[in-house]
Amino acid sequence: MCGIFAYLNYLTPKRRAEIIDLLIRGLERLEYRGYDSAGIGIDSLSEGVTLIKQEGKVKRLRDEIERLKDSLDMDRELDRHVGIAHTRWATHGVPSDINSHPQRSDDLNEFVVVHNGIITNYKDIKQFLTLKGHKFESDTDTEIIAKLIRHMYQLHPNYSFLELVEGVIQQLVNSCHIGSRCLMGMRDREDTPERTHLSADIKAVGLPRTNSTAEFAPLGDDKEVEYFFASDASAIVEHTDRVIYLLDDDVASVGAEGILSIHRLKRSTDDTHNREITTLKMEIQEIMKGSYSSFMQKEIFEQPESVVNTMRGRINFDNEVVVLGGIKVGSVYFFLPSIVNFIRIFYYKNLRFISRSTGNTFTAYDLASDFLDRNTPIFRDDVCFFISQSGETADTLMALRYCKARNALIVGVTNTVGSSICRESHCGVHINAGPEIGVASTKAYTSQMISLVMFALMMAEDRISSQPRRSEIIQGLKKLPEQIKEVLALDDQIKAISELVYDKMSMLVLGRGYNYATCMEGALKIKEITYMHSEGILAGELKHGPLALVDKGMPIIMICMRDNTFVVSIVFTTTIIIIYVMRDGIL
Repeated sequence: MCGIFAYLNYLTPKRRAEIIDLLIRGLERLEYRGYDSAGIGIDSLSEGVTLIKQEGKVKRLRDEIERLKDSLDMDRELDRHVGIAHTRWATHGVPSDINSHPQRSDDLNEFVVVHNGIITNYKDIKQFLTLKGHKFESDTDTEIIAKLIRHMYQLHPNYSFLELVEGVIQQLVNSCHIGSRCLMGMRDREDTPERTHLSADIKAVGLPRTNSTAEFAPLGDDKEVEYFFASDASAIVEHTDRVIYLLDDDVASVGAEGILSIHRLKRSTDDTHNREITTLKMEIQEIMKGSYSSFMQKEIFEQPESVVNTMRGRINFDNEVVVLGGIKVGSVYFFLPSIVNFIRIFYYKNLRFISRSTGNTFTAYDLASDFLDRNTPIFRDDVCFFISQSGETADTLMALRYCKARNALIVGVTNTVGSSICRESHCGVHINAGPEIGVASTKAYTSQMISLVMFALMMAEDRISSQPRRSEIIQGLKKLPEQIKEVLALDDQIKAISELVYDKMSMLVLGRGYNYATCMEGALKIKEITYMHSEGILAGELKHGPLALVDKGMPIIMICMRDNTFVVSIVFTTTIIIIYVMRDGIL
């Protein structure tokens, strides 16, 4: 997912240098995913919109702005201004200045656009616009948005800007995304506790427009207000903790007198939701690297704390009672073992380890990206778990809606309160791992595992035959934070080992039983971090083909345990993975 940040000040004087610095700092907060280009668009008033774009890291964009500063009138003070900024991860078109966002409608920059996602029908729209005389300069799908809105404006010059935007959006097909929802932060001189929600509910679009709009208006006689728009809370938290999350099919605009309006494009199951101003829980310190070399290393070393937070208030280790308050319907706890015939788990990561702990309940596992292609039967007695760190993973969300339409019970397991999967699930578990900035999931993955283990422990509570094993797992979870610390203390040794293999072309990761999921996840981490080809293999299948790849230059990680019925996982270190096997039968 690309990164978006925008800033608007209304009756709040800012020098252009301050505005540009705000935009660049917003991009730097979003750069953690390894983007390949960046750009900003700033309002030059009578001169139109100025675009500055640069291939490479945000620092190169900052350097380019420094080079151009004499032509940008940096000391000019503006009390009304809007600026947009974007970091791009190339999908359509190679990384280059011209393919960077913002994309423009014409040489005069009449309309400029930043965009996250993929437009499925962009080729058809591009062909249509080309026949109408529009000239394209980039290889991106995003450019068609800017060209299409200009084309619509030429046809309907009396349309408002909001009407133009809504008309264009409805022509775009499958603009999907994986990552966080768009959110808007606001800051004014009247930040009082009683200002907690918008002035109106969002209604269905079938009602008159005045009733399908929620508005936020700055209080006070001076009407001063600043708005921050971003694809991730990490870009906003240093400016304000008061935010509104957009839902699917929302269109937000800021118009006269600094009033923010949110419109609905079409009727949906979310039409009853208020657009509330919520308070961000994230602290600025949580999104800073501190003394660590990277966000991923920081989050690796936060695992002793994050697993405690996942279990906090949910496991009573003395009485061996497990309570997940989110697994309920309404105000009634939902005791799943008494009615569940089938559990299906949808995942993005490799969390295939729960079935033996759920007794006689049949459990199946599906990659959400493959599920819809098979028109899989789903029944009303089924329980479907949807696991997503962000709660916004597009293929997982589509599978959720497929199952929900067939009356299955939907259980969400996410790390993001208020996300789409949270809202659309009947019940769920918030993993409480804290913000995860690194693109390769570490602490969220271990917390997801523990959340599912806790669910399995709840299901086994009334099964006499399961009690010895259940007790063993609970006491193992109690020891887990200290054992993770023992593993992390080996970081330097693991780094030394990794230096022996980092330049190899490929790597195999082998294991059996529960360890197969660990193999798959370990291989995925190696791909994501080192760009080395790696493959997780069920050890018994080594002889059926993969063995042909093995020679003296092929590094192999083997995950071995004393008892292959034990539940085993991995703890991630800075540059490679190691496997920790407990003597007591848990991690």
